[in-house]
Amino acid sequence: MKYLHLIWAALFRSKTRTFLTLLSVITAFLLFGMLDSVRVAFNSSANVAGYDRLITTSKLSITQSLPYRLQTQIEQVPGVAKASYATWFGGIYQDPKNFFPNFSVGPGYIELYPEYIIPPDQLKAFYATRNGAIVGEALAKQHGWKIGDTIPLQATIFPTKGSNNWEFKLVGIFKLAENSRKGEEKQLMFNWKYFDEANDFSKGQVHWYVVDLANANQSTQVARAIDALSDNSDHETKTQTEQAFNQAFFKQIGDIGLIVTSIMGAVFFTLVLLTGNTMAQAVRERIPELAVLKTIGFSNRSVLWLVLAEATLLVVLGGLIGLGIAAIVMPAVSAASMGLIQLPHMPSATWLVGIGLMLAIGIGVGLLPALRAMRLNIVDALAGR
Repeated sequence: MKYLHLIWAALFRSKTRTFLTLLSVITAFLLFGMLDSVRVAFNSSANVAGYDRLITTSKLSITQSLPYRLQTQIEQVPGVAKASYATWFGGIYQDPKNFFPNFSVGPGYIELYPEYIIPPDQLKAFYATRNGAIVGEALAKQHGWKIGDTIPLQATIFPTKGSNNWEFKLVGIFKLAENSRKGEEKQLMFNWKYFDEANDFSKGQVHWYVVDLANANQSTQVARAIDALSDNSDHETKTQTEQAFNQAFFKQIGDIGLIVTSIMGAVFFTLVLLTGNTMAQAVRERIPELAVLKTIGFSNRSVLWLVLAEATLLVVLGGLIGLGIAAIVMPAVSAASMGLIQLPHMPSATWLVGIGLMLAIGIGVGLLPALRAMRLNIVDALAGR
């Protein structure tokens, strides 16, 4: 560390160039921190152990429906306290840009989510109103809805009486106490019975079941027992955690890991070229100075390590700032994801991979300039040759 002041002075010899390069490194690792956090979230284990609420969907795809009659069979599985069901609707309000999750739910569905706070009279009105709907507080505020309003939705999958026009009466507004989950308030739910009677095509079908367990320690056994109900049938099921279910929705667009890896590969390739050019130019400009260092007693190995340390310090400094900003931003991204990304902080795995990349890139881009400095001939360097 006794040469740190020398390394620091060399690094900021050209302040403008160093600042611009540092800004590029910060941007690259900011993107890495955010994207890798998302990758970790979506690739986290789908093990059901320890969960007291599970989701059962079709084994083939979350878009495949399941028979309504499974409800009774699931409730009879030992360890299941309660169960309900839902069907994805996918309606559009006024404009496709106004998209929000909307689906029909069976009796008792809302009660399976005690964190969804709704006045008892509004919940009672929901079940008593054939075309009644409830929405989250954030969604109601966004569109200026109030109790008693009629909400028109355009069907994208399920027409009713030959038309895509559906109308729902807003009878309830729920909210969540946790700020980190406020994004879940941007959804609309309506009665499955009304949906089943009114839509032109799908009858007696649901898309997923929500299962509440009597004992979270039995979640793995219960999940296997539920899936065994449909073994070797035309509607085999897959029971998983809520997080895995939410991720499955998002993964319909493609392999999240591959997308993130491809983007970051391109970003870091560009970063290597940029920082490599910066270090090469910095060493070229300082050839006489490096020759003087050798003249006053610095060994070839010392000069090698000075240049390597300079390159590594540049990347590590920018990388830590970038990851630090990402760590600050990720909780807000998680809160705005409507439950798709559940990351109260940036994963430690992202920090470890990020630090490893900083060291690897720093050494990689500094190695060739460092070797050139090590092999520098004092006489030729001082003579400008």
